[in-house]
Amino acid sequence: MIEIVPIDTPSLGDRSYVAHDGQVALVVDPQRDIDRVLAVTEAAGVRVTHVFETHIHNDYVTGGLALAQATGAAYHMNADDPVAFDRVPVRDGDEVAVGDRMRVRVIATPGHTFTHLSYALSDGDEAVGVFTGGSLLFGTTGRPDLLGPDHTHDLAHHQYASAHRLAGELPDAARVLPTHGFGSFCSATQASADRSTIGLEKVENPVLTRGEEEWVADLLEGLDVWPAYYAHMGPANSAGPGAPDLSSPEPADAATLRRRIEAGEWVVDLRNRVAFAAGHVPGTFNAGLDGQFATYLGWLIPWGTPLTLLGNTADEVAEAQRELVRIGIDRLEGAATGTPQEWTDGALASYPRATFADLRDVRHHREVVILDTRRRLEWEESHIDGAVHIPLHDLLKREADWPAGELWVHCAGGYRASIASSMLAAAGRTVVHVDDQFSNAQGAGLPVVS
Repeated sequence: MIEIVPIDTPSLGDRSYVAHDGQVALVVDPQRDIDRVLAVTEAAGVRVTHVFETHIHNDYVTGGLALAQATGAAYHMNADDPVAFDRVPVRDGDEVAVGDRMRVRVIATPGHTFTHLSYALSDGDEAVGVFTGGSLLFGTTGRPDLLGPDHTHDLAHHQYASAHRLAGELPDAARVLPTHGFGSFCSATQASADRSTIGLEKVENPVLTRGEEEWVADLLEGLDVWPAYYAHMGPANSAGPGAPDLSSPEPADAATLRRRIEAGEWVVDLRNRVAFAAGHVPGTFNAGLDGQFATYLGWLIPWGTPLTLLGNTADEVAEAQRELVRIGIDRLEGAATGTPQEWTDGALASYPRATFADLRDVRHHREVVILDTRRRLEWEESHIDGAVHIPLHDLLKREADWPAGELWVHCAGGYRASIASSMLAAAGRTVVHVDDQFSNAQGAGLPVVS
């Protein structure tokens, strides 16, 4: 029997796969930190012989080339992908034998990109699943706009056709095995399940239940922004990224941290938002490891800005470093561990946290400014009447638009607002972090406009 092992990367919303027959293994869309893949294959006692890439990824740096080099595996990519390294070129209709039992059929599924491929996996003559990358996802599809507005409309129609091709050529029992859709901004909308089959998607996925023009129109209307760091992923993946360096960064003492903050470098505190608000080094930013750390840090930091990390433990710093190399931030200026008191030779800064009920109450006593840091589509769906809207990803670019006064900062659940609050506080603004679910705002008595 073929075993398929998913390897999740929750902070990026992605999933890689190892499939093996007990002796040899194939890997699909591996992340940069290939030691996780090697741990799976070592535990199973199997040898990696083939690596498959569904497309040139936009949301992470691939580990495919490094994995192939480390294991001697054949590295399969679309023959039309313009890459700067040797690989095994494949095209629509090709079949690849992996060991004695596994067979992989290459299926062209343009839509997420023009050269996107899916890989149908068979155990002998029985189709057991299809690795769909950014094509057919659970209840949705990959987004078609990452190559720019000139191509979006055409790619949306390609995406529709590709989904219908998969549904038409594969049996209902075949598992759908996507790379995106679990929080990745490469997904048009977020996945509606954790596992699925072709048969289930035929019933539940709008791309397979609605007409083409209606589906395309709704898809395009629902697209929102994607992280700025995506612009660097395609070039990195086309150039052929090597294995990451995960060695420990240089330690930084309090004086060094102060100099780096004063020089305009980024010093990022990895602790959770409750701890950061209670006491932190002035001038530092908060991006906790308990959220989509790499996505938002990569989105916000000017590319190439020197970065130093602060964490409770060396393990926290190592976890953050691992997440950052997945998006191509390979070099850290340094790191410090311990407590905030050890990271500064001066006084700590802090700011209060509150709920939407607290916001309701304070508005009876004094004038405050509500700053909504959610994305455009979230704002358009509903927002607090009178709030100022500056999405988190625009905050630093729109400093001139920061409203005067005491800022009560919120998002949908607290994580993005914690990042925004830390940046505003570092700039000397008076902030209150509304650490609450936006769904509680109307129930708290705030005027919500839908």
